[in-house]
Amino acid sequence: MKRQHTILAAMIGIGLSAISHAELMISEYVEGSSYNKAVELYNSGAQSIDLSSYALNFYFNSNTAPGKKIPLSGTLLAGETYVVAHSNSDPGLANLAQLLNGGSWFNGDDAVTLEHSGVVIDSVGQIGVDPGSFWGTNTLKTQDMSLRRNSVSYDANALDSFDPAASWNGTLIDDFSDLGVFSGGNTQPGVEIGACNDNATLIHAIQGNGTSSNMLNNQVVIEAVVVGDFQNSDQLNGFFVQEEATDHDTDNTTSEGLFIYEGGFETPLTIGDKVRVLATVQEFGGKTQLANITDVLVCDSGLNIQPTMLSLPLSNADALESYEGMLVSFNQELVVTENYNLARYGELVLSGTDRLFQPTQLYRPGSQAQQLAADNALNRIIMDDGQTGQNPVQVVYPTGGLSADNTIRSGDKVTSLVGVLDEAFAAYRVQPTQAPSFTHINQRTSQPQISSLGNLRLASFNVLNYFNGDGQGGGFPTSRGADTLNEFNRQRAKIINAILAMDADIIGIMEMENDGFGADSAIQDLVSGLNASSGAGVSYSFVDPGLSQIGTDEITVGLIYRNETVEETGQAVTTSTYPFDAKNRQPLVQTFRHLASGEELTVSVNHFKSKGSCPTDGSLDEDQGDWQGCWNARRTAASEYMAQWLATNPTGVSDDDIVIMGDLNAYAMEDPVYELEQAGYVNIARQLKGNKAYSYVFTGLAGSLDHVMVSSSLVNKIVDVTDWHINADEPRALDYNEEFKTPEQINNFYSSAAYRASDHDPIVVEIDASSQNNQPGETVIYDGLSGARRSWTDIPVSISSGVNTLQVSLTGGTGDADLYVMFNALPDRSNFDCRSYNNTNEEICTITNPQAGDWYISLYGFKDYSNTTLTISIQ
Repeated sequence: MKRQHTILAAMIGIGLSAISHAELMISEYVEGSSYNKAVELYNSGAQSIDLSSYALNFYFNSNTAPGKKIPLSGTLLAGETYVVAHSNSDPGLANLAQLLNGGSWFNGDDAVTLEHSGVVIDSVGQIGVDPGSFWGTNTLKTQDMSLRRNSVSYDANALDSFDPAASWNGTLIDDFSDLGVFSGGNTQPGVEIGACNDNATLIHAIQGNGTSSNMLNNQVVIEAVVVGDFQNSDQLNGFFVQEEATDHDTDNTTSEGLFIYEGGFETPLTIGDKVRVLATVQEFGGKTQLANITDVLVCDSGLNIQPTMLSLPLSNADALESYEGMLVSFNQELVVTENYNLARYGELVLSGTDRLFQPTQLYRPGSQAQQLAADNALNRIIMDDGQTGQNPVQVVYPTGGLSADNTIRSGDKVTSLVGVLDEAFAAYRVQPTQAPSFTHINQRTSQPQISSLGNLRLASFNVLNYFNGDGQGGGFPTSRGADTLNEFNRQRAKIINAILAMDADIIGIMEMENDGFGADSAIQDLVSGLNASSGAGVSYSFVDPGLSQIGTDEITVGLIYRNETVEETGQAVTTSTYPFDAKNRQPLVQTFRHLASGEELTVSVNHFKSKGSCPTDGSLDEDQGDWQGCWNARRTAASEYMAQWLATNPTGVSDDDIVIMGDLNAYAMEDPVYELEQAGYVNIARQLKGNKAYSYVFTGLAGSLDHVMVSSSLVNKIVDVTDWHINADEPRALDYNEEFKTPEQINNFYSSAAYRASDHDPIVVEIDASSQNNQPGETVIYDGLSGARRSWTDIPVSISSGVNTLQVSLTGGTGDADLYVMFNALPDRSNFDCRSYNNTNEEICTITNPQAGDWYISLYGFKDYSNTTLTISIQ
């Protein structure tokens, strides 16, 4: 067997004689997912070949003229290979190539030729013929497979019929394990499988104590027990084996397990079989494996290998290398921290303690954030589904299979995880050998879990590219959002149902199509849908600043409000001044009057520049490596300008109560949020709910990109705040999109309910617009309070100086609620100034000489409770 070596960049020395061009052949053809395309060439002769007169040609869509030509260069030594791959292919493929080339490449129905001085000397496919989707059969074809020449041969007639079965073997999609190697069906001489219980190479000797084997390309005989059976064509096309305990070594850095890739060699096996295998040692995607099987013997059956116990977090980044290929189990309850690729690749990312958070959600940029990033990396493992390819017909997780009504949410828990430890696509993963158990901790709710004790409710909602075509049912696809009218109607229903369930009086919207405010505009379509679906006595309008559109970006912000509760009192305005001239979308600002109380407040809705599409100009907008991403300086400048601009009362109404809301594309402890806090604004979610409030999940890390920042004058009027987790915790496959889904999945994955209406969670704030500081002698009574088990109801009370006693009592009703009181912060079950927790709703807390300022009174549902009365007495 020959392994690729460095290709000579030029002819070295003299005396290299001319050779027959027929000795260069196509030895492997890769037609994988996305950009995973490659062609391997092999020099079958005895002398080096100058490649400068050779080229690869691709013939697209049955054309008789090549649509792409890739000239070759350099010198290929005798018996060596030369790999040409797409420049955007996966690193595991690209790293095997001597030549990378971008642009358009072949699909399964496009012919490929190797030519010498313009003459075809080898080919795959048939020029001028449309075979449908591929040449061959479903089990051996030129689409979604890697084809390997089974011997030294050529097909110089690219115009005759082509059947891959004549000279090719096939492997599954995205299998690059043999790329750069050509064996031509031959085996290493002198190696025989022998008989069961004969001497064999031990797996730990093959694995070694490094990151790769020192026995690469050697044929070996192993004898071990099957611990993972993934032989089906839609699975991993192989099986895992592990040495019996008596054959283990004493080196804890070497693995006793191994994956064996079957390719076309099929031997029915089951877990517990003891097998003897003759095959070749390879490295694939960072994993040591055996491939190119020559023979398999089944020596015994019914054997039992005990799993090795693992736990998260890991001690170091290489801790799992010594367990690669072995049967493992986790001795802890694991938490789902990401489900983004559940329906595409069958993956869930699990953590070992709690769900993982963005470093700059919890800490200011610096050493603590960097430490959390390092800790996060050691506290995650992928639970895979044992399948290859993409978009499986059956998404097996959670139990019963994924559907709109059977979801698995971030924060849910996994127990009984037993499987083989695999390594693929630069990450360790467990391929379960028995079904894991799921505990649905993070339950859905039909509406935001927020106090209703205020009289004004605000919400901020990124609606993920709400584009309505031409507004008359046509015009799809647009540049963003839904591709078809049917997709848009599915999206529209989810968004409308989500907004109605929030029951908000003022809603800030992000990612609306920026097509103005006319009858066919996106914002008019949304408001019309809300009005058609809302109940009697509920109607909505949108803020029109009197412009043809807001700025020039494809997406924009908007303000929607309820006519029965608020009215516009100012002049709606925007600004295109730096830093809102580009990158940051222009804001929209308006002042509203609360009809019931007469109080006014100004609302600014924003959508700052995202963290991607990085510049390369050497400015502070490049990624500084501090976890704030790109364009941080531009976002921070937006915060600074916004605070200064709003202080000038741009709507023409002078009022101290100001709300800055929207998708700031910055986590809670990053510079843009910090800048607003320095200007006197309060991040109300962080103040009332703590740093672990979140509205978005990216790469398995939760955090808040969406914020409601309020002026200091408004803080005392805030009753409650919540992020309604309808989107960030849900698998993306449950959204409105129809691509990459079977007809059954299009129906089963979709519901018109609010869940996965977008990728951001809305944030909802309850306000008592008429709230003032409570004076001595006042008593406030809240009747009919109800709550669910483990839920919190939070009530702020602002008291003036000179108060002798703050007494809070709870009485009546059914169930069991506990009472918590705390100064200047929201209490929890560990932090409070007073707690009363009897077995009924009869609770009382008395604070003597309370400090002037904000006190928080919270009810915790020890059990479900209802119709209880809360009395707050200030003396």
